[in-house]
Amino acid sequence: MIFNNIKIIGSEGPVNIRVSDGKIAEISSLKIQDNRFAAQQLNFDNALIFPGLINSHDHLDFNLYPQLGNKIFSSYTEWGEHLHEQYTNEIVDILKIPTSLRAQWGVYKNLLCGVTTVINHGELLDLKDELITVFEDTHVIHSVQFEKNWKKKLNNPLKRKQTVTIHVGEGTDRPARQEIDRLIRWNLFRRKLVGIHGVAMTERQAKSFEAIVWCPQSNFFLLNQTAQIDVLKKHSPILFGTDSTLTGSWNIWDHLYQARKTGLLSDRMLYHSLNQNPAKTWKLNSGEIAVGKDADLVVAATKKDKAGLESFFAIDAEDLLLVMHKGQVRLFDESLLTNLRQLDPDDFSKYYIHGVCKFVKGDLPGLMQQIREHNPAIDFPISI
Repeated sequence: MIFNNIKIIGSEGPVNIRVSDGKIAEISSLKIQDNRFAAQQLNFDNALIFPGLINSHDHLDFNLYPQLGNKIFSSYTEWGEHLHEQYTNEIVDILKIPTSLRAQWGVYKNLLCGVTTVINHGELLDLKDELITVFEDTHVIHSVQFEKNWKKKLNNPLKRKQTVTIHVGEGTDRPARQEIDRLIRWNLFRRKLVGIHGVAMTERQAKSFEAIVWCPQSNFFLLNQTAQIDVLKKHSPILFGTDSTLTGSWNIWDHLYQARKTGLLSDRMLYHSLNQNPAKTWKLNSGEIAVGKDADLVVAATKKDKAGLESFFAIDAEDLLLVMHKGQVRLFDESLLTNLRQLDPDDFSKYYIHGVCKFVKGDLPGLMQQIREHNPAIDFPISI
């Protein structure tokens, strides 16, 4: 497939990009001559192409919950106790839905927003025919407070070479700060740590982490405060995460809008928290538009009065024109339907977001129907 007349952030003018065998094969300012791909050329006008987003923190099977919590909490432990005291019925209703169905929706939640890789924090999921990369090659420890035998798990000699991902410092109180020091002190094998949230984290503590996953919308919802990312970034790479819909919007672009409003990261650093930084941390062959990288690509319509990163941060889910994962089209806008005749229409489902028609790989209506058979009250953010 060839993408013609398309803009890359940082490039002076439009370029043409050829994708072959799941990889980016060529990038040129000149017309790409290759008759083999003549039937698979897409021509764009006022469109931006960028690396598929990498969501570095989500709980895929928790994305059918509404946001739960009706006050500001001092920590995740206080919120957890509040959940089970105040929302027992809501939790039971969601747990009636099989984990596999909830996780499949979690994948779609990410894909519909242009995420091509999501790092799942939880039990290993037996997902078949993944539409995006569900990255689970980490040693998941929930947290110091909620994980039983966390010290033994952290110091398991059989996993000492595997990166640990863990919620840490998710609070504004003294115990939230202290648990970070406990984690660092008990990391006897000096394993690589990726800390999630880090709201209570200090500069000194940040030096002990391979990376920090920033989930600002979740933090503000629970704690009315977020991590000092402007300070922590000096000592550890910053990755971006959404967490689940228990504490935030289903739409990662809403999260980015809120993150940008804080001013804690420059636009460029916030952009790289979605691509280059996580690709390096998770050792992915993606995260940038370069020859030889996996063709995890997103094309979006741009606003006429926006350019560069301003154009990127003005995007919303309805603006996505195409999402490609490892060279395979996973989502496309109705405007491209006649240009993608080589795709089997039976492999895609039609849906609408804010009145805009899209097509996505797989039987999304069937999944939604199965979910509603277990819980008819589920309110999806899209229509069929």
